[in-house]
Amino acid sequence: MKVTASSTARRKDAAAKVVFAASAAFSVFAVFAIVFYIIYESIPALSEIGVFNFIFGTLWAPTKEFLGVSERFGILPMIVGTLCVSAGALLIGGVAGVFSAICLKAFCPKKLKGPIIGMINFLAGIPSIVYGFFGLTVLVPALMKISDTGSGKGILASSLILGMMILPTVTSMTKDALDAVPGSYHEGALALGATPQQAMFKVTVPAAKSGIVTGLVLGLGRAVGETMAVMMVAGNVPDFPTGLFSNIRTLTINMVAEMGYAEGLHRQALIATGSVLLVIVLALNFGIGIARRPKKDRGGRSRSVKTSEHAASASAPVFRKSGKGCTALKYFSIVCVVAVAAALASLIIFILVKGLPNISIEFLFGESGNAGMTLRPAFVTTGMLIVIALAIALPIGICAAIFLAEYSKRNSRLVRVIRLFTETLSGLPSIIFGFFGMLLFCELMGMQYSVLAGGITLSLMILPTIIRSTEESLLSVDNALREASLALGAGKLRTVFRVVLPSALSGIVTAVILSIGRIVGESAALIYTAGAVSYTPQSVMDPGSSFAVMMWLFAGEGMYMDYAYATAAVLLIVVALINLAVVLVKKKLSVKAFGTSGSRAARGKADRTKETK
Repeated sequence: MKVTASSTARRKDAAAKVVFAASAAFSVFAVFAIVFYIIYESIPALSEIGVFNFIFGTLWAPTKEFLGVSERFGILPMIVGTLCVSAGALLIGGVAGVFSAICLKAFCPKKLKGPIIGMINFLAGIPSIVYGFFGLTVLVPALMKISDTGSGKGILASSLILGMMILPTVTSMTKDALDAVPGSYHEGALALGATPQQAMFKVTVPAAKSGIVTGLVLGLGRAVGETMAVMMVAGNVPDFPTGLFSNIRTLTINMVAEMGYAEGLHRQALIATGSVLLVIVLALNFGIGIARRPKKDRGGRSRSVKTSEHAASASAPVFRKSGKGCTALKYFSIVCVVAVAAALASLIIFILVKGLPNISIEFLFGESGNAGMTLRPAFVTTGMLIVIALAIALPIGICAAIFLAEYSKRNSRLVRVIRLFTETLSGLPSIIFGFFGMLLFCELMGMQYSVLAGGITLSLMILPTIIRSTEESLLSVDNALREASLALGAGKLRTVFRVVLPSALSGIVTAVILSIGRIVGESAALIYTAGAVSYTPQSVMDPGSSFAVMMWLFAGEGMYMDYAYATAAVLLIVVALINLAVVLVKKKLSVKAFGTSGSRAARGKADRTKETK
């Protein structure tokens, strides 16, 4: 029986769809695997200690002869400490982020808007270890001068650092929400006699409430799960906080600080701490899903879109002529943007002034070991991690995005579920990924601390970025290109690979660059998977240290502070280059996208003609 070319194409399309669907389902599988395995490993500790005693216990005594009491493990002080610093971060970074976005939307001159947005994106790319180091060397000594306890560490220092870290997330989400509000709202308010600031704060901002709340919850989720930055400025004392300058310990600090030497029940209790943190983060993600869901009125209609009949029957708002409150909020938003710029400038200038003089060829590429550490292991390890992580995550992420954008129904229940789990995966703290990688890859699979285990763990962390960026790029491709390719006789699979993917190359390259930035700046997930050593790995099965982990080693030793400054300067330069690369890629490839797609479609037609002949 002769098999026609069309039947072969249909079989390829069907097989490819199965591969794409399996790739899309991988995020769901990964989330279930992480949640199940972390909780499963926590069961022995929770069974022996008791769930109530563990969560509501007030004493953390990992040794049997601590303060004259038996071994006890209660994490309530760490839960309270986590909530305190997270609330403080939300109060500082959340408020500043929302008002910075408002300023960028309504009150910022066009010439300054682009540079400020680029600056905020740069702020988002700075590794957490750099924030922590800046807090340890600059913020803590400054707060020590006004502290009533003689220590600058504690809730205030942690809240300030975390506030700086979550600010870009809140600003970006708030600005997107404000941009999504129809311009007719603002124009209608102006027509009713409102001033520009009244129209913004009384009409546009309330209309964007859902997106703003989502940004705040996302920022809160990052604050709850942050590890390295908080560990350097919190003080690491497992007691209840009593003031802004009281030393505390968060859940993430508790997981990292003692895991290196913990054994038996002590180790199991640390893993159980991770399960509690995981439940908190999942609850926050669930809250994000509720915040994003459009509310319905009694008629079943979305409140975000009112009918003209309902709008006509609504009474027109009355605006006061003075509007002093809105004017004050306008200037407060400008102050927030200026404060963000000043904070970023202070961080950059301090790190570069302290770090650049200590950079040398020997420091960058010299032999490293216990006698003297250099950045040579970081270059080798980071390169290995990038190759391993991208080799795993890039094919899966692209295939998943193809399924979501090309093979599934838009906004179907399946698509919503996959996107929900993808967002959940992206919202998990890096220390959770680290614990999962340590338990599964290093111990269960026998990889020990190795670059391979770290690379596989990182692939899970960067997968959501690749899926989201690629999917958005695919959805932005003009449908006319798909229709033209199909009209020329090309199959679905050929159209995707010859027409759609080349047109979406900008988003794919951007995802790769952003993923590289995440890998370069990651530390918490690698300490317990790839390891933290001062020598250069010879193979993927050897332990190794990335740039951020090397910086942690330099700062932790106390004798290599100059090298820590130099490593921070290198990381800032890398972040700047990554941001520049993203901008250039988007600018170059977006211009060439249509021409590239057209030429590929033409070549596809020529190939088909040859095959027919």
